[in-house]
Amino acid sequence: MLHAPLGQAVRRALLATTLVGAAPAVLAQEAQAPRTLDRIVVTGSNIPRTDTETASPVQVITRQEIDRTGKTTVAEYLQTLTSDGAGSIPKTFGNGFASGGAGVSLRGLGAGSTLILLNGRRMAPFGLADDGQKVFTDLSTIPLEAVERIDVLKDGASAIYGSDAIAGVVNVILRKDFTGAVIKGSYGTSGDSDGNQRKASITAGTGDLAKDGFNFFFSLEAAKTDAINVSDRRNRKWIGTGDIRPWGYDIGAATANGFLQGNITPGAIDPDTGIQGPGNSGSTPNGAVRDPVTLQYVSLPGCSQFSSVAPQDPNGGCLWDAAGLYRNLTPKEEYINFFSRGTFAISDETEFYTELSYSKKTNDFNNTPSGVSGSWGYPGGPVNASSGPGATVLGADHPDNPYGVPVRLRYSAFDVGPRTNHNESSFMRFLLGMNGMLGEWDYDVAYLHSQTDLTNTRTGFLRYSRVADVLTNPDSPVGYWRIGANSGLNSQALYDYISPTISARASSKLDMIDARAQRSLMDLRGGALGLALGLEYRRQTVELTPQTFTDIGDIIGLGYSAYDGKEQVASAYAELQAPVLESLELNAAVRVDSYEGGETSTTPKVGFKWKPMDWIALRATYAEGFRAPNPAESGKGGLAAFSNAQDPIRCPDGVNPAPGGTPADCQAQAVAIITSPNPDLKPEQAKSYTVGLVLDPTPSTSLTLDAFEIKRTDEILGGDPAGVIAANGDNVLRNDNDLPGLPHSGTLLAVSTGYINANATTVRGFDFDARQRFDLGNAGQLTLDLQWTRINSFKRDLDATFNPDGSLATAAESREYAGTHGNCDVTNCIGTPKDRANFGATWDVNAFKLSTVVNYRGSMDNTPWRGQPCASQFADGSPAPSGCELKSFYTIDLSGSWKPTESWEIFGSVANVTDRIAPLDPLTYGGVNYNPLDFSGALGRYYTIGVKYTFK
Repeated sequence: MLHAPLGQAVRRALLATTLVGAAPAVLAQEAQAPRTLDRIVVTGSNIPRTDTETASPVQVITRQEIDRTGKTTVAEYLQTLTSDGAGSIPKTFGNGFASGGAGVSLRGLGAGSTLILLNGRRMAPFGLADDGQKVFTDLSTIPLEAVERIDVLKDGASAIYGSDAIAGVVNVILRKDFTGAVIKGSYGTSGDSDGNQRKASITAGTGDLAKDGFNFFFSLEAAKTDAINVSDRRNRKWIGTGDIRPWGYDIGAATANGFLQGNITPGAIDPDTGIQGPGNSGSTPNGAVRDPVTLQYVSLPGCSQFSSVAPQDPNGGCLWDAAGLYRNLTPKEEYINFFSRGTFAISDETEFYTELSYSKKTNDFNNTPSGVSGSWGYPGGPVNASSGPGATVLGADHPDNPYGVPVRLRYSAFDVGPRTNHNESSFMRFLLGMNGMLGEWDYDVAYLHSQTDLTNTRTGFLRYSRVADVLTNPDSPVGYWRIGANSGLNSQALYDYISPTISARASSKLDMIDARAQRSLMDLRGGALGLALGLEYRRQTVELTPQTFTDIGDIIGLGYSAYDGKEQVASAYAELQAPVLESLELNAAVRVDSYEGGETSTTPKVGFKWKPMDWIALRATYAEGFRAPNPAESGKGGLAAFSNAQDPIRCPDGVNPAPGGTPADCQAQAVAIITSPNPDLKPEQAKSYTVGLVLDPTPSTSLTLDAFEIKRTDEILGGDPAGVIAANGDNVLRNDNDLPGLPHSGTLLAVSTGYINANATTVRGFDFDARQRFDLGNAGQLTLDLQWTRINSFKRDLDATFNPDGSLATAAESREYAGTHGNCDVTNCIGTPKDRANFGATWDVNAFKLSTVVNYRGSMDNTPWRGQPCASQFADGSPAPSGCELKSFYTIDLSGSWKPTESWEIFGSVANVTDRIAPLDPLTYGGVNYNPLDFSGALGRYYTIGVKYTFK
């Protein structure tokens, strides 16, 4: 063991600079210096070790690997990982519940089941829960310029880190010390000369810990990115428009965020009475009203002055490209991130350290104008503004009403403007700690405080009660709301009256005290028997106030989300590392978490690594995990959101509509989901298994293959919407356009459920990592690497559902999502491709470095789960896309740097260098006609150039 002050400085430097957990990361070091036998810290363990390859699979991402992709934030890079999946939250999802945040979802199990650490400790969660339910950590608050490396632990880690580590852990390691100063600036722009990003940073530090007894440094970065509109990509086929008829689709074939609005569908004819039922109409800028005699919707005049879409609707509606005109492809964003650390040698055996982080971010996203009808929910239940007594109508005396009696109205409030979403969020993290040696124990004790504050402000949304007032009441405070062709007659006072600025506030706080210590107990044949012990106390609170007026259901089309709660947990854990033979190492850990309120969880983990020869190793782990119910699920509040669902009432076999229906009835429908919290929820439980093979046949070659299985039980989710819809009881709200002879069969509007412990999900697959280095003599060095994740199975077991009278509504079943577009109950509906892969090549020669990265996503069946009918159809009724398959997609990124002197570096990158266009995805609601996994193919070619100067 080295001794302080020099010994501790060297040991801490090793902890900060060693690439942990993967043999490939060690290869470059071996080529430059003899291998050290000093002990190092490995993510996923509290015991330092001499061998970086552990029983657990850990992907180590170096700073160079991040830089070569041209990604400018931690989140953007991590979302390219092959192990990231469904439930990942990109910043481009500006109309989601967690707008402005960014998170990853290892193994597709959700952002709430992936634990994010900063220098091995937690961070306060983002103020807005994903899908209104899943509390997660916002990765965009971490300054990229301070990142040294990122470790991704790909097995369960609750025995080490506690709750939320079911799918794995992402540990972002920032610099531990720094001297000197570095300034850096870059400018990025797309091939269409938009989406411009300006970014600058400075990192500076002073003090040599070994010589001066201290080190202090800080890193400050700031960036500003311009928004891009969907209409700015009209040169990229379906990316820049909501009108996908040229590619074989029918009117309204895509989901709610991207379809061509305004079609009028005649109602079904009752064969017994010969009466045609009420058809449907989309929201249009000229407006459509329902004829009181025929009960069919009729367009009001003025379509030609608002829409240039051709051909127009053969049903007489007014088609207009609402998404193409108003919606952002990427939001406008500005942020500043700050990180600082000070380390002080108090004595030969003791160090004092402190960290301070601060982030400030604003984010703006524009969406389509609000309609005046629709359905939504709030704690009091569903609201139906499309039909029934609550339907939005034009009053009998309204000057734009041609019938002289109250008539239902469909209208898109283009004159109000787009719905805008503005987030201002701040993040703070303060850490104060001490570490050192006390006898034979190496200890670390720290206090952490972290918090987030967020204000979400929205404009362009409509108050339901006031819309009803100005459409029916001539004596309203602002008179009638003139619509369509006559909207120019309105006053600003009217718009202020019906569309006030609304807002919500969110905050989260995390306070944590932890103490951990480790020592060697005795010498075994393979080395020292290591023991680590730890204690932790954590208190976390989260609070979200609902958007103004959503608590009374008075904002048209806007769901409700609110929560308030706290979580207090005391934990104790122990870990053993036993190198029983030179070739065999055993590991074991156990953790007990005791929650206020009586819930206690005990989670073990065991593993082994066997090296029969120096160049080969076998490894395996078994771990149990858990995720405690968060306040959004078990506290006060509730959720009303939207999802996609298929209707087994109007389309019994999933292919052919019921008598009197239309082909549109067999499309996935947008439906409001109203979910209530449940204080009696149990924690989610998980068991994970990994088995791996590590091969280092030459000093320049490394191969790893790790198979994994994770089974999560007692999953916390809203009651299965599909089962509730199939039961078709009172908690299903429908339109009044019933099919002939089939009561309660109108178009789906809303479903009421509650959070429950139900279902189990099992994910099976493998990760493959290969790295090869070639020494080219005077031509430099070439390094190749490949990461491939294969999901063989992603199966969800659903419980049976029952009708109120106790009869069976839906039988228990298993749904296989691997290779399909499901599970669409989680963020974005990006699907579960079986294969994701990244291939990289880096050539270093003298002062130049050139890199290329190929990002690949495998194909997916466009079905909600295996064995189901195609979720989308072309206009002729055939499966869409062709063969009901979303084709595979890849992009190629290039980057390079040149160091003309020791101080100067010029760098640049080109993302999607071949300018490939993302395939048309008609099912996802995370992007307009493209899958969020393929965002680079929606954006197009993107250039970045920058300069870096290091003060010597």
